Amino acid sequence: MRLTDLVSLIIDNLKRRKGRVVLTAIGVIIGTAAVVTLVSLGDGLKKNATSQLWGINDLSSVQVYPGYPETSGPIDEKDIKKITPDTIKQFEGMPGVTKVIIKQMVNAGISIKLDQLETWASLTGVNLSDLSEMGVKARLGITDLSGKNTVVVGSAIKKNFYDPNQRPGDEPPEEPDLMGKILKVEVFKWTPDGQETRKTYRLEVVGVLEETRGESDYNMYMNFDEVNKINDWVAGKRVDYSKQGYNSVTVKATSPDVVIDLAKQISDLGFQAHTPQSAVQGINSFFTIMQVVFGGVGAIALLVAAIGIANTMAMAILERTREIGIMKAIGATNNNILSIFLGEAAGIGFLGGIGGFILGWAICGIINIFAGSYLASQSAGGTTIATSIPFWLPLFSIAFATLVGLISGLYPALSAATLVPVNALKYE
Repeated sequence: MRLTDLVSLIIDNLKRRKGRVVLTAIGVIIGTAAVVTLVSLGDGLKKNATSQLWGINDLSSVQVYPGYPETSGPIDEKDIKKITPDTIKQFEGMPGVTKVIIKQMVNAGISIKLDQLETWASLTGVNLSDLSEMGVKARLGITDLSGKNTVVVGSAIKKNFYDPNQRPGDEPPEEPDLMGKILKVEVFKWTPDGQETRKTYRLEVVGVLEETRGESDYNMYMNFDEVNKINDWVAGKRVDYSKQGYNSVTVKATSPDVVIDLAKQISDLGFQAHTPQSAVQGINSFFTIMQVVFGGVGAIALLVAAIGIANTMAMAILERTREIGIMKAIGATNNNILSIFLGEAAGIGFLGGIGGFILGWAICGIINIFAGSYLASQSAGGTTIATSIPFWLPLFSIAFATLVGLISGLYPALSAATLVPVNALKYE
């Protein structure tokens, strides 16, 4: 029997029993829709969790801090693993490292003023001429740090300005527009006898960064050498970073694939190494397990549908016993009969799989609409979605439903194929 003839015969047989086929396929539709919805729910939860991680926008970097001994008592300065210029060279020599970005904060108290408003922030120098090398972008202005007495500020800096002279009951001041403004930055230190000394710097804002939900939102970035000069004033002498060490560095890797191994190498050297990639891997593993569990729950409904397919095919054999006998009498082989009934069972599963995916897709859309409306009523920011259909799920759900139909029809098809032609022709 040619394949085209087999397919044509299977379609004709399914058409003859439309009502029974539809009712049986409904079970498959419900089971497939349950699998699609639950797996998509797990994938949506995973994407929401990873999108809200700190530093998720840069998975190819490792944040490195000095290493401190694990002790409950006083820490000896000699026991601290400091990040020195020699350490920087060691990091740069590691396989997979493209750049080491030094981050050095002003080691003193800072007060920032704009007209009558004040705020606080970290003033950080980086050994880059352009902040874009850190993976951040300017919402306004530029990210160039080569100029003197200029700063690039994070997106959240403006939110913390307050009026020190504000009276109770007064409205809080509006968030200032910092772009192009001159900030009065006062750096203060204390002498050994307890006297406070201040030095004022007037810094022009040349850029405002886009929001990253990371440390860059709350930082003010300056030229690395300019920050070193401020620290020299604070210390009263030229700071020797080979002895004092830097606050932190960012080690940039060639790709996210080598980040975990790179962080382990740095940790083994005694430093604190943190990377968003490790958090992402942990979350992905958790939600992958959740998707498997959700898919298993949905598969229970498909199991029930499989019983329905087996029952339908068994009833079809009883009703078509004489038909099977006639086909065998005119030359149909056992394999031909087996192929026909397996094809019919798989066809029911295939139709149910298509319908189930469409229904699951519609349910996911409805869930997202209601979730979006709820979040909007709660004034929740972002573009959070409750469900997300993975790219592989449409083909998987249809193929799985077809396979379920095929397996369910295996026993009835074998029973039909092994019928004795003479007995089948005598069957009433």
